[in-house]
Amino acid sequence: MSTSALQVSGLVKHFGGVRALDGVDFSVPAGQCMALIGPNGAGKSTCFACLAGQQVPTAGEVLWQGQSLLGKPPAERQRLGVARTFQVAQTFEALTVLQNIQLVLRGAAPLAWWDRLDRRQPERALRLAAQAGLQAQAQATVADLPYGAKKRLELAMALAGLPDAESGAVAEAVADPRDHAAPSLLLLDEPAAGLALAERAEMMALVRQAASQGVTVLYTEHNMDAVFGVADRVLVLMQGRLVADGLPEAVAQDPQVRERYLGLDFDLNANVKPDAKGQRDARG
Repeated sequence: MSTSALQVSGLVKHFGGVRALDGVDFSVPAGQCMALIGPNGAGKSTCFACLAGQQVPTAGEVLWQGQSLLGKPPAERQRLGVARTFQVAQTFEALTVLQNIQLVLRGAAPLAWWDRLDRRQPERALRLAAQAGLQAQAQATVADLPYGAKKRLELAMALAGLPDAESGAVAEAVADPRDHAAPSLLLLDEPAAGLALAERAEMMALVRQAASQGVTVLYTEHNMDAVFGVADRVLVLMQGRLVADGLPEAVAQDPQVRERYLGLDFDLNANVKPDAKGQRDARG
């Protein structure tokens, strides 16, 4: 039975009189891929910002592997194995794809003014680029990439900063066995936002690949084809409170979720590939 790697208890965030989060409780088992969905203004991005350290909760607790994350800045959380992406891809436009990854590689020596970024563990960076389907664009300037490629690059950069992504594949041996054993949490804020259907499928395949390699994944998303058939479990947030938490099939049939968010005519089968349920059942 999976143990909970991430535990969120009584999470509250107020902005003046606005209760963006109003007592949120959930847990994510190690190695599971969980989606957090809900309408605009539900509090999803605020929840992510509190988990990743960009915002300080008004109340509540966030535990990662039994250790409190509260009071720890984003850089310290990353050292503990917590990385995130954003709704709009955050990349360094003037650098190449490879240089973007090389800049954030975990375990690499700090850059000095006389160092050349291109010499910073190029083989390891190239493996991460290839994992994101960007090997052919490794030397391309990021400003010249289509948006879908930038989103995949941001995911590769997040993986580059995680302990288990040292070699571009979680199951691969790394130089430091302590890093290899270290758990990793990937927080993805709308990974498929702004992508066409085929690009969304490619992106979510990469997300599932990371989860299958042992990374614990929590992501928000508005595109339901990137939720159902991808996530192991689905959380539904409305007006700062969780109203549903369960298997995708159960959440899709929840009367309150259908009435207030998905729509009464929501068709689960139209948002799931024919083999997706079998793949999720096989993951057990």
